[in-house]
Amino acid sequence: MEPPWEYLLLGPAHPFRGGIANTQHQLANALIAQQKSVQLLTFTQLYPHFLFPGKSQWSSESAPKNLDIVRLLHTYNPLTWKKAIAYINQKKPKKVIFRYYTPFLAPLYGFIAQGLHPDIKKIALVDNWIPHERKPWDSLLNRYFGKQMDGFTTLSPYVAAQIEAAGYKNKVWAGFHPIAEGLPVPISKAAAREILGWKHEPHTVLFFGLIRPYKGLDLLIRAFAEAPLKNSPIQLRIVGECYENPKKYTDLVDALELNNKIHFHFTYAEKEAIRDYFCASDVVAQTYRTATQSGVTPLAYHFERPLLVSDTPGLRDPILQDQSGIVVENTPQQIAQKLQTLLATETVSLYKENISRAKSNYHWKDFVQQWEAALESQF
Repeated sequence: MEPPWEYLLLGPAHPFRGGIANTQHQLANALIAQQKSVQLLTFTQLYPHFLFPGKSQWSSESAPKNLDIVRLLHTYNPLTWKKAIAYINQKKPKKVIFRYYTPFLAPLYGFIAQGLHPDIKKIALVDNWIPHERKPWDSLLNRYFGKQMDGFTTLSPYVAAQIEAAGYKNKVWAGFHPIAEGLPVPISKAAAREILGWKHEPHTVLFFGLIRPYKGLDLLIRAFAEAPLKNSPIQLRIVGECYENPKKYTDLVDALELNNKIHFHFTYAEKEAIRDYFCASDVVAQTYRTATQSGVTPLAYHFERPLLVSDTPGLRDPILQDQSGIVVENTPQQIAQKLQTLLATETVSLYKENISRAKSNYHWKDFVQQWEAALESQF
């Protein structure tokens, strides 16, 4: 009989794509590097097709060779949930980690947690507690899920504070969002622009990631119609799959007569393309209306690109702590002025140096060591 797993990680993993799945892989690899036994339990079905706003839920990359990934969870078929409980109880893991980022998962996760053997520790790893796009039933679902957990861990102090404010007696550990291991080595801006065909482009601002209403892309677009950006040669490159009607943004660019300054790449970028887009740009803009933490920030750190972020707790905290960019009042006028400031050559150089020094604080090894210490001492 095989020994019990030390960790069973519930959440998206290959063949599902996206930042959550990627960080599940990263967490598993970091635990394995610490000589821990780990299995990832992922979904047979995650979102019904009619609820998924993107083009595909599936990754085009090969499955991670060194990870044990089992597809068993079905979010919207309760008839399968007892099978998942029986599987976990038979495996007898010491800890089950519930990767929680949307109340949509609460019915499945809460039901499973209720059915687990009392000796199994049930720990939440929470990306988002209060959703960016809220629904009337979110608090009820969060409460149902939260009551089943023995403890909460997070990727940002802001999310930890939200959970603590909900009044749970269980302890909450506040972590940080690590920089992914295995990202492509940065290349020169000239080389990246050669690949992308941007050879003769002046300063370039990058907006990267899935495009959703809360991310404030409209504010960033409007900033390019304001002084001093309006009369400058600075360009904006928008790279990401659109989770809403893209005409909302293309029509806005048309109306503001910015087609010569703003360029859309409505695509989901894989690793090599991510490297090229970041390395070809000068700065990264995140004009989000709300935020908990962002996977774009550690990408910018890896490729040493300064950031302009809106003055929201989930975004501003690492930027202020590391002096890795500029925090801005989220209006088109202020965005325009601060981007011009950030793009000054000496300013970019200063923030790049700060990022180069700070990024060693965001390794997965450090995250896992601190996270495990919290699990052992607090939960």
